[in-house]
Parts: sequence; C-alpha cells; structure tokens
Amino acid sequence: MEHQTQRKSWFSRNWPWVVPVGGCLTLTIIFIIFMGSVIFGVSKAFTAATPYQEGLAKAQEDEYIIRVLGEPIETNGIMSGSLKFENSTGYADISIPIKGPEGEAQIYVVGTKENDIWAYSKMYVIIAETNEQVDLLWNEKKETIF
Repeated sequence: MEHQTQRKSWFSRNWPWVVPVGGCLTLTIIFIIFMGSVIFGVSKAFTAATPYQEGLAKAQEDEYIIRVLGEPIETNGIMSGSLKFENSTGYADISIPIKGPEGEAQIYVVGTKENDIWAYSKMYVIIAETNEQVDLLWNEKKETIF
C-alpha cells in the first residue's frame, strides 16, 4: 500500500510572516489614502477661498503680469500661509505660486473679512526672475484717492 503525504497549502506554510506583513502593508496603504484625502480636502478648501480666487484672478487680468509671464497664467504648486475665517469674519495672509510660459512668480494676499466682505491691505506679485513687486491693488487705491 502506497502512502501519500498531503502537502500543506502555501498559506498554511507561510502564515507566520504573511499575516504581520500583510496587516502592516494594509494599514500603511489605508494611512496613505487617508492622509492624501485630508491634504486634498484642505487644499481644495483653500483654493476655493475668496482671497485665493481674487488674488489669482487679479494676477491673470493684469496686463503687465501677462506681458512678463505670458499666457496662460496658472497656479504652480500649493498655497502657503494663513487663512482663517468663521461666519462673517476672517483673516488671510497667503502666498500663491504662479507660472506662465515665460516665467514664475508669487502672489501675496493680506486681508480681513468683516460682515462677509473681504478688504485687502496688500495684494501683489513678485516676479521670480527680477524680484520685481507688482501691486495688484493700485487701481483700487487710485479710485479711492479721487
């Protein structure tokens, strides 16, 4: 009579190292997905904020910035700074990296929000190549003087 030995499955032979490695790998992947979604959500909230949108729009409409950077002018990375708002008040002190076909720059926006209205004390662009500062509020300041 011939005796056959039944061979154990791959998992039953390797479970002592598969379970810990697989568990750690699964937890690592879940953590990376969670952090990515948090960063994406926060980034989306910042880019939807009024100071961000208004600063970017003013830079994209400014004839001098268009001449220096070229068109289209678009964001070039993640915004940095401080942006706080609650109910009808808020504060912004942010920096937005931008680029065009001809160069790169940074938009700086400083403002406060009272009664749901943003008022900007500073909004300017610094051209990376020349370190030149371009005031984006000059037209509004001119209107308030006259």
